This record gives sequence, C-alpha cells and structure tokens, in this order.
Amino acid sequence: MSDLRARPGWQVAAIGAVGFVVLLWGIELVDVAASHRLDGWGIRPRSGEGLLGILAAPLLHGGWGHLSANTVPALVLGFLTLATGIGRGLVATLVIWLLGGLAVWLVAGGSSVHLGASGLIFGWLTYLVVQGFVDHEPLEILVGLGVLVVYGGVLWGVLPGTPGVSWQGHLFGALAGVVAAFVVRERSA
Repeated sequence: MSDLRARPGWQVAAIGAVGFVVLLWGIELVDVAASHRLDGWGIRPRSGEGLLGILAAPLLHGGWGHLSANTVPALVLGFLTLATGIGRGLVATLVIWLLGGLAVWLVAGGSSVHLGASGLIFGWLTYLVVQGFVDHEPLEILVGLGVLVVYGGVLWGVLPGTPGVSWQGHLFGALAGVVAAFVVRERSA
C-alpha cells in the first residue's frame, strides 16, 4: 500500500481503473465457466434477494459483448473520475453505485434483472460533466466538456427503446452521477 501512496495520483487512478476492468473480465470468465449462473445476482426490483444485486450488478455482464462494450468507457471514465482525487473519485463511485442501484431496485419493472457496469459509466460521465461547474474549476469544466463531446451521445441510452438494455440503470446512474458531483464538491474555506 505504501508503494501506491508514493505514486502520483494519475498513476494510482490508472491502476485503479485498469484493476477494476481486469476484475470485471475475471468475474465474466468465472460466470461463463459457471454457465452464467452469476447473472442471476443482478438487481431484481423490489425483491429481497434483489437488494444484493445493488452490490453485485455493476460487476456482472450479460456476456463478452456486453463487457466489451463497457470496457473502454470504464477505463477512460473510471480513470478520469479517480483522477479528480482518489478519495473524491471513490466516494463519487460509491454514491453512483449505491444510489443508482437502489433507484433501479425501486423503480424498474418487477420481472427484470439488471446488470452491468453501464450504470457506473453513465454516472461517471455525468459526474465529470457537472463536477467542474459545481467546483467552479475551469480545468475541470474543460475536462467535463471534453467528456461530453466524446461520450455525450450515449446519454440517449437513458431513454427506453432497446429491448434487453436497462435504460433505468443508465438513467439512474446518470442522475446519481450528478448527485455525486454535489456530494464530493470542493468546499470553499
């Protein structure tokens, strides 16, 4: 652990983002070996066992294609979120993970199972876009605008339309990202 503390923050952010994505790929490998039985651990709205899905769902994916689609955005946006400050980035991620998952559990259709890191990805995206404005930091605003230019088109995914895609996970992840920006904002002295 002391080795990580000696590294610049951007290196720790890169290690964290890569480590998270490696974890996702490892879990999918286990899931495939287990005939996709882990996928049942996703968010099952308004069910007792579905509450555990709030914790597990971002780690689970519906196959290699689903995971592949989330890999590059998770690397880029996860890195940028952690690069805002490791502590801030981790708290923002926790807010997005739990608040977005809880909202899906409360609101989504009862016979569905929601899984995948895309709720986190949508949350990281909106967190990065909003954070600079909340903190009144010009560099963070520029980073957020850059993120919006590169990834903003995916925000259409918060709307219903594609069967089998959890627009609720996208929507509530995105809303949780905005909340996270306010939760971890820099407070002026």
